[in-house]
Amino acid sequence: MFTQEAFYIYDSFILMQLLSFENISKSYGEKTLFKDLNLTISKGQKIGLVAKNGSGKSTLLRVIAGEESAEGELAKIHISKHIKISFLKQDPHFLSGVNVFDAVFESDLPAIQAVKDYEKALLSNDPDQIQEEIIKMDQLKAWDIESKIKEVLGQLKITRLDQQVDSLSGGQKKRLALAKMIIDQPDFVIMDEPTNHLDLDMIEWLEKYLQRANLTIFMVTHDRYFLERICNEILELDRGKLFWYNGNYSDFLEKKAARYQNDLANLDKTKKLFKRELDWIRRQPKARTTKAKSRIDNFYEIEEAASVNLEQDNMTLTIESSRLGSKIIEAHAISKSYDDLVLVDSFSYKFKKGEKVGIAGPNGVGKSTFLKLLTKEIRPDGGKVVIGDTVVIGHYSQAGLILNEDKRVIDVVRDVAEYLPLPKGGKLTAESLLERFLFPRPQQQVFVSQLSGGEKRRLYLLTVLMDNPNFLILDEPTNDLDILTINVLEDYLASFKGCVMIVSHDRYFMDKIVDHLFVFEGNGKIKDFNGNYTKYRREQKEKKTQEYEARVKEKSIHSAKAKDHELPIELKRKLSYNEKREMQNIERELENMEKRKKEIHELFNDTSLDGDKITELSVELGEIQNRAEEIEMRWLELSEFL
Repeated sequence: MFTQEAFYIYDSFILMQLLSFENISKSYGEKTLFKDLNLTISKGQKIGLVAKNGSGKSTLLRVIAGEESAEGELAKIHISKHIKISFLKQDPHFLSGVNVFDAVFESDLPAIQAVKDYEKALLSNDPDQIQEEIIKMDQLKAWDIESKIKEVLGQLKITRLDQQVDSLSGGQKKRLALAKMIIDQPDFVIMDEPTNHLDLDMIEWLEKYLQRANLTIFMVTHDRYFLERICNEILELDRGKLFWYNGNYSDFLEKKAARYQNDLANLDKTKKLFKRELDWIRRQPKARTTKAKSRIDNFYEIEEAASVNLEQDNMTLTIESSRLGSKIIEAHAISKSYDDLVLVDSFSYKFKKGEKVGIAGPNGVGKSTFLKLLTKEIRPDGGKVVIGDTVVIGHYSQAGLILNEDKRVIDVVRDVAEYLPLPKGGKLTAESLLERFLFPRPQQQVFVSQLSGGEKRRLYLLTVLMDNPNFLILDEPTNDLDILTINVLEDYLASFKGCVMIVSHDRYFMDKIVDHLFVFEGNGKIKDFNGNYTKYRREQKEKKTQEYEARVKEKSIHSAKAKDHELPIELKRKLSYNEKREMQNIERELENMEKRKKEIHELFNDTSLDGDKITELSVELGEIQNRAEEIEMRWLELSEFL
C-alpha cells in the first residue's frame, strides 16, 4: 500500500520525517533480499548503506526512490509532500535525441527555466530578448543559480552543451546525471556509487557540496574516505536485516565488531538453553498439560534462534604469483598522441621487483592509454616497450570482461581453466575457487545475467587472477565492489610479491597499497612522485597556497604602482552586470565563512569535545580557509575595475 503524507513539521529547527517504510520486503524468484524492513529518514541525516554484493543495496535504493514496488501484505510507505527527491543511479539513462544543454536544464524550478531562457537569448543575440530575460532573472533572483550552474558544470568537466547525450560515454553520463541532480536543488538525494567515473578533484569538490547541513542523503558507496567525511550514520544490510550505527565509517567498524561479539555471546547462551529444553522435550510423556504445550511452543522459537549462522563469509585470496625474473617491464622514451592531443611524451622507466605504483591525474589525460602502451595493446608513436620473458601480466581493465550473460557462473570459470595449480603440486578446482570468491555452489549454477554489478566484477577479478600473474595492472578495480571484497583485495595486494600498477579514484585504496605515484600533469608529462595520494594532495595544496601568496604580493605591488600612474578614467574598463553580481556573491560568501570560522573557534573552547570531532572541525576550518583564499583572489581582480 502506498500513501503520501507529511509528518511532524513544526519549524525549520525541528527534524522533519521525510519518509517512513514499514514491513517492506523484496524477493527475486526464490531469493529473498530483505524481509519486513522498517526504515525512517529525517531531515539532515546523511546515511551510508553498507552490504555485500548481491545483498540488495541497489534494489533497496530503487524501492526508496519509488522506482520499484515494495512487497508484503503489511508494507507501508509514507513520503512527505514537502520534499524534492533526486535519485542518482549507478548507470543513468537520458531521453534519446536530446543534447547536454536540454538534459541539464530539464527542471521544473522557475529560476532554472529562467536561466535556460536567458542562455538561449544570449545565443540568439537579440538585444530585446536578452533584456526581457534579464528582467525575469532579476525577478526570480536567478543570478546566483546561474553562477552555481556554471560552477557545477565546470567542476564536473561538462563543457560541450551542444553534444548529443547518446554520444556520451558511461562515465560522462554519470557526471551529467550528477550535475543535473545538484542543479535541481533537491532536499533529499539517493545515490548509488556517486564517485564512480569521477576523478579525485571532482570527488573532493563533491564532498564539500554534500557536507551542507540542510541536505539529506541516503547513499551506497565503496569509497571509505567518502563515507568517513560525508555520513553521520551507517546502515548495514546483513542477511536481509537492517542494523543502524550512529557515527561515520570508523565508528561503524568499531560498533560492528562489538555487535558481532555480543551476538556470538547471545548465540552461545541460546544454544545452551536449547540443549536444556531439548532434554526436557525428550523426557516428556505424550499427554501434555496446557503449560507444557506453551513451553513446547517456546522451544521451537528457541530452536530457530539457536540455528542462526553467524559465521561471516570471508573471501580468501591465496593465489600464488608466477616467478618474476630480473628484467620486468622497461619503457624507453615512449610517446603517444592523437592529433594535437599529447597523452604521453618521452616517458622512460624500468620497473623493479615488488614495487607498487599508483597512477593519478584527471579524467581524459591518458591514464588508460598509458596502461595499454605498457601491455603492448597499442603501439607508441615513438620509443619502445620491452617486456621480460618471465612477466605474466594480469590486466583488470575499466571496461571489464565481456561476460556471456547466458552462461552459468561455473562455465565462465571453466572456460579459463578447470582447476588452479597450487604450490607443491596441489590443485584447486573451479568450484572450490569460486567458493573462495563468495560464490557458493548453488550460485555457481545461476546465469551471469542474474548477478549484481558487483558480483560480475568479482567474477571478472577471479578470471584475471587465475592466470597466476606476476605483474598486475588494475584499472579502477574497486568500482562496484563491496567494501568486504575491497578489504580482502587490499590485503592480497599488500603481500603480493610481483609488481602492481593501479589506476583508482579510491583514495583509501591507493593510500593503503602504493609506494609511489605516476602523476599525469597534462600535455604528456608524467611525474614520478615519491609517496601516496594523501601526501601528494597535501603538497599540492601547500604549493597552491604559496602561489596564491605570491600572486597577492604581486598584485599589491602592481596596485601601488598603478596608483602612481593611474589611467585616464575613459580608458578604465567597467564591471559588467554579471561581474557586479559575482562580487556581491563573493562578499556574501566571505561573510558567511567568517561567521562559521568564529563558530568553530568557539567550539574549540568546549572541553567535552572528543578527538574525532576536533579533527573534523580542524578539517572544516582548513577547507574554509582554502576556499576564502580562492575567492578573495577573484574579488581583488574584480575590484581593480571599480
